[in-house]
Amino acid sequence: MKRKILLPTDFSKNAWHAITYAIELYKKEHVDFYIMNVFSATGNMISNLMNMEPGSEMYETAKLDSENGLAKVLDMLTFRDHDNPKHHFETISVLNGVVEAIKNVVEEKDIEMIIMGTKGKTASRTKIFGGVAIAVMEKVRNCPVIVVPEQAKHNLPKEIVFPTGFKTHLKRRELNYLIDLAKNCNASIRVLHVATENKLSEKQLSNKTLLQEYFESVPHTFHTLSHKEIPTAINCFVESRDSDLVAFINKKHAFFGSILSNPLVKEIGYDSKVPIFVMHDLRN
Repeated sequence: MKRKILLPTDFSKNAWHAITYAIELYKKEHVDFYIMNVFSATGNMISNLMNMEPGSEMYETAKLDSENGLAKVLDMLTFRDHDNPKHHFETISVLNGVVEAIKNVVEEKDIEMIIMGTKGKTASRTKIFGGVAIAVMEKVRNCPVIVVPEQAKHNLPKEIVFPTGFKTHLKRRELNYLIDLAKNCNASIRVLHVATENKLSEKQLSNKTLLQEYFESVPHTFHTLSHKEIPTAINCFVESRDSDLVAFINKKHAFFGSILSNPLVKEIGYDSKVPIFVMHDLRN
């Protein structure tokens, strides 16, 4: 069965890098790639929707720019001699807000993964994640997303870091995407616990045992770091081992507020070279 992967692009260098990363990641698989550009005439969404009726000059100009940009992306793939017979590309050009457009396409096309750049044309040197990337990671809860920094290496991940506090009972199906990716890439999963206590509670031990069962079909090891802030610990672990991907379960209302949007982003710094893979807690 073919995989269906969504590749949002704003035609920035980082977006192109994410597309080529996705192609490498799934080079052995049969994939339908949907390359999508969400266009608008102004930064004001309400103004766009009021003024950009199909047929209006503003709408037609913006749509033509979007379609020309997507055609150029397909040309660039051709120039790279990308002729993998297992890969098929389709382009989507749509007027909407980015998050809404992505949610809609995920539903309509039954997308199983989104792969996108960390930031677009208005990239800030001091922020690793742009507002669009954070919004997609946080709000598109019906599909996992891999966010790719511009500095990311173009090789199949061999080591995936999965930080956890063992405090939440995870279900096997919540980790299926991670297990599937590890198998697809012949990667090992490194479960990282940043200890804030001297020993694990009964509940934490039980959750750790469950993870051992879930990961039994892939190479995996358990690691503990203590006396460090969580973002610093993850950073040290990834850098020291030259890991290739960091995977998280996004707990609604907790993940970005407590771990990602501020401390982790700032402390990992804007030169991060490691893609982040965000899955979702299916209970909310």
